[in-house]
Amino acid sequence: MARKPLTSHRQAETAKPEAKPYKLNAGDGLFLEVMPDGGKRWRLRYFFLGKEKMLSMGLFPATGLAEAKELRDAAKKLLAQGVNPSEQRQEEKAAEREAHANTFEAVALEWLARQTDKATSTQTKSRWLLQFAMDVFGHKPIADITPRMVLDVCRKQEAAGKLETAQRIKVKCSQVFRYAVGQDLIGSDPTRDLSGQLKSPEVTHRAAITDPVKVGKLLYDIDHYQGQLETLCALKLAPMVFIRPGELRTARWQDMDLDAALWSFTPPKTRRQTGVDHLIPLSRQAVAILRQLHAVNGRGKFVFRSSGKNGYLSENAVLNALRRMGYGKGVMTGHGFRAIARTLLREKLKYPVELIEMQLAHRVADVHGRAYNRAEFIEDRTAMMQAWADYLDTLRAVARGENVVALSFGQTQEA
Repeated sequence: MARKPLTSHRQAETAKPEAKPYKLNAGDGLFLEVMPDGGKRWRLRYFFLGKEKMLSMGLFPATGLAEAKELRDAAKKLLAQGVNPSEQRQEEKAAEREAHANTFEAVALEWLARQTDKATSTQTKSRWLLQFAMDVFGHKPIADITPRMVLDVCRKQEAAGKLETAQRIKVKCSQVFRYAVGQDLIGSDPTRDLSGQLKSPEVTHRAAITDPVKVGKLLYDIDHYQGQLETLCALKLAPMVFIRPGELRTARWQDMDLDAALWSFTPPKTRRQTGVDHLIPLSRQAVAILRQLHAVNGRGKFVFRSSGKNGYLSENAVLNALRRMGYGKGVMTGHGFRAIARTLLREKLKYPVELIEMQLAHRVADVHGRAYNRAEFIEDRTAMMQAWADYLDTLRAVARGENVVALSFGQTQEA
């Protein structure tokens, strides 16, 4: 039985189910298929490369007659361009699935998993900063993240007076976006348009004691610290080797040669830039401290072991010890031991800046702009580290009230 062409929404709405499916022709290949259970669906019959194809156009009444015709016309335009509408739809669905798989959170976690060359504390901080963003738009496809979304997350921290946190969130998000660009997930980093949008925090230098008398008092107080052996030894060693706090806390026995009085490791902070070891000549005093500790935990992995989940001293161990001794946040920090060495080695012991910077694991270039080799001037650095430890002994003795004859440690040799 011939059926009337479908020309109105009302006609589609009143179409009754029958024992078998039947079609109502809406024109130009589009028809409404009415199922025995009463369900109705739009379909498009078309030909591509000489073969008949069928394309689903949605369910009725969710998709009305007018919308179905618009979808049909769009499909016909693709056919006119030599594109198969069915294949086009499959590609769009695949792209949509990929977009939802590549959410900001998924990409951020993938980027974090690749940061294994960074110190554990750095990885933890990165995760903490990114969590602010992931809590807000982590579920969204990374390609859909706009500069405004990132700015809103940062502004929330800015409004709370946490200007540095706001800046760091933006930086971490930028690192994730740039990783996504490299993975061909997005075309560009949306945070590039946020330059100057956030307030800049005031630059504050890490607190450090640089007066020789006060340094001597600090060393005296460290000697009398009542606490865990590993923390005490870390406090004693910190001013002698003046490396970064994270590098000290994660020191490993396998990197130590106590017989040769040498510590060799690759600093996480410079691993990507240089990829070479940092050599630390160990003074007699430093070796004595390490041997004392080795007798207790030398069979373990870490020099400054701890029962914590990482197996080594926590980031706050040295800081808390300094606070217990009365050295507040604005007076002294774990990083301050580097400032002590940099200042007094130059001002009091008169060592060349280049030699000091080398021992601080900073990049130092020669007159031709080439970076010095990691082993260059090792004899001079060894002598400097021993003179430095002896000088610290002198300051400590003065703090104890001993009658110490001032020694001259001046150096004229240039690196």
